[in-house]
Amino acid sequence: MSMTPKLIDSHSHLNFNAYKDDGPQIIRRALDNNIWLVNVGSQYTTSKRAVNIASQYEKGVYAAIGLHPIHLFKIEVDEEEDKFTSQTEKFKPGKYQELINPKVVAVGEIGLDYFHLPENKTLGEIKIVQEQALVEQIKFAQKNNLPLILHCRGSKKNPLDAYYDLINILTANHQSPAVGYSGVIHCFGGNLEIARQFIKQDFFIGFTGIITFKKNAELIKETVKQIPLEKILVETDCPYLAPEPHRGERNEPSYVKFVAQKIADLKKIGFDEIAEATTQNAKNLFRI
Repeated sequence: MSMTPKLIDSHSHLNFNAYKDDGPQIIRRALDNNIWLVNVGSQYTTSKRAVNIASQYEKGVYAAIGLHPIHLFKIEVDEEEDKFTSQTEKFKPGKYQELINPKVVAVGEIGLDYFHLPENKTLGEIKIVQEQALVEQIKFAQKNNLPLILHCRGSKKNPLDAYYDLINILTANHQSPAVGYSGVIHCFGGNLEIARQFIKQDFFIGFTGIITFKKNAELIKETVKQIPLEKILVETDCPYLAPEPHRGERNEPSYVKFVAQKIADLKKIGFDEIAEATTQNAKNLFRI
């Protein structure tokens, strides 16, 4: 394995059940293609699994631990690539602290989700619980000097509402840069104005296979064109959001090259420049 990766998939989920039968082979394919990856937890069990997987590799595979907002409630989730029922979990810092080791490079995926909602609760009630869990995990990250991997998905009525709430929460909890308050807005789905507000707070913007889609991606493509390359990360969010030409299939880290190529096309610069810059960005953020 090369000492320097060609690309880093900054957000993957090979700790999910979609890879229970062939996860090691998928990781090997990525590493053989000189693609490194960060495996991201969404609750305690998948966070622990991410750490266990990363510990099996000397380098090239890393972990993030955290509690995703949809796991704060029991929710029926029905996505194109997956269908499951989330179970209620409360963030317990002591329990997550036991998972910390040198292969843990971030706290995530944490944040706000107003799209998947539990029954019999108002959006106002949901926001209170999600903000409390998010702030607890921001403090946990600051204590461990780790960056944040932030999930943000707005409501069906207003796809941008969660982004504005997240900006306000980050602003209210911002401490000095020495605390290590940085991170990435993963799977960005906002507009240019919102991206610039996150960048002002020293956050990176993560782009997925969505930017390769032919429909409903114009705002995100415009954001890619306009924001500086030094603030961009590439990711797959696998098993979700496989890029063209693999749309509809199970995604995997090796496909992050299609995201990088689309960014190169949109910015009208070479693939190698995108690969070098986004890899360095990920290394800087995650201290790899």
